[in-house]
Amino acid sequence: MRKFGIALAAFLMLVSVSKAQRTLDKIAGVVGSSIILQSDIEQQYAQYIVQGGNPNPAVKCQVMQNLLTQKILAQQAVIDSVTVKEDEVDNEIERRMRSMIQRAGGQERLEQFLGRSVIQYKDEIRNEIRESMVADRMRGKITEKVSVTPLEVKTYFEHIPKDSIPTFNKEVEVGEIVFNPTLTKDEKAFARQKAEDLLQRIKKGEDFGNLARLYSQDPQSAIEGGDLGFFDRTTMVKEFTAWAFKLKAGEMSPVFESDFGFHFLQVIERRGEQVRARHILIIPQLTQASLDRAKLRADSVYNLLTKNKQVDFSAAAGYYSDDKETKYNGGMMLNAENVQSRTTFIPTDKLDPQVALVIDTMKVGGVSAPILYTGQDTKKSYRIYYLKSVVDAHKANLAQDFPKLKDAAYSDKLNRVVSQWFEKKRKENYIRIDNEYLTCGDLKKWVSTPQVAAK
Repeated sequence: MRKFGIALAAFLMLVSVSKAQRTLDKIAGVVGSSIILQSDIEQQYAQYIVQGGNPNPAVKCQVMQNLLTQKILAQQAVIDSVTVKEDEVDNEIERRMRSMIQRAGGQERLEQFLGRSVIQYKDEIRNEIRESMVADRMRGKITEKVSVTPLEVKTYFEHIPKDSIPTFNKEVEVGEIVFNPTLTKDEKAFARQKAEDLLQRIKKGEDFGNLARLYSQDPQSAIEGGDLGFFDRTTMVKEFTAWAFKLKAGEMSPVFESDFGFHFLQVIERRGEQVRARHILIIPQLTQASLDRAKLRADSVYNLLTKNKQVDFSAAAGYYSDDKETKYNGGMMLNAENVQSRTTFIPTDKLDPQVALVIDTMKVGGVSAPILYTGQDTKKSYRIYYLKSVVDAHKANLAQDFPKLKDAAYSDKLNRVVSQWFEKKRKENYIRIDNEYLTCGDLKKWVSTPQVAAK
């Protein structure tokens, strides 16, 4: 709590500095026809502080370099007709503001720190966010055709110095079958009635936002009075989407149920295929009876796997598991830090401690008895685990680690392609940097030759 308070105090101080800077602003950099203001750098540095970063003037050098690359990418995007839609910009602004409001402890406190309203601040950052999104899309276009062949992976590995070959930690492949407690209609009745009562209070004139802050069990939106910002048809669960896109601005839905609990929503604004809505969520409380029923199902499947051996683990996961992410993957858990490669090999130091504790005493091919698992959201479920394989810690080699080495070779090639592109563009564009930033080692190579000579 103390660290958070220090971060907010630092942010407030930097906002004050930023305000003063806007009064006596200066041009910190020039890239072709675009300029970078000192206030742009101060503002991003302030955001870095409020997000938990430690005060460090060297970060401003990195901010300047990021802005230089962003300007070059954005200018090339104009030439190549690379754009972003305004509703995409809206969504990104809303996402950022939700995060900032949550960190600040509410909209009013954030506005105090900013010294202006959230609406004003959104207008101020709109162009910057649009440019940043265009730059990201342009970067994607530059690298969209990059790929690596098996020969390139082999060549990459062979060029790693012998004393620099990485060591990979012990890894495991773990499967799971998840049994979520399910509530009966009677067990859900209290939560539904609470949602119904809140809906009636709003219809009688009470403020939606105030009731959402007090009673909604969606922590992210509750702090904003239930406001979810703009979203499209692919963002929310189907029940929520159905009502959100059915209603007109100002209309409220009845109470409805989704996988999250009981909601009702009000549409605030519609913009093409985007809807802005607010909602109140009431989550039914689990009962011991519901947990007991989940345990009974888990025991039954465990007997099928171990005593009767009527099904294999993959088939059982596909048929019985309540986890939508793993059941269609034969129950196998994916490495959360390497989702793109969809690898099932997980370093043991990255495993959920509850899972690691169970598989630590298991043999390869073994299946655990049902375990009561508590998630980060405090939800409980019963789970059966399967240890498919174990790979001990070892020095990297092509036979065992080709997927990892392929990722590394791809990243290396990606960086080289981007670096070569920027090297060419730096020579084609006039770039000037204020003398204050020429002390940043990496930035000297960015400036045009006459400035270097003058310096």
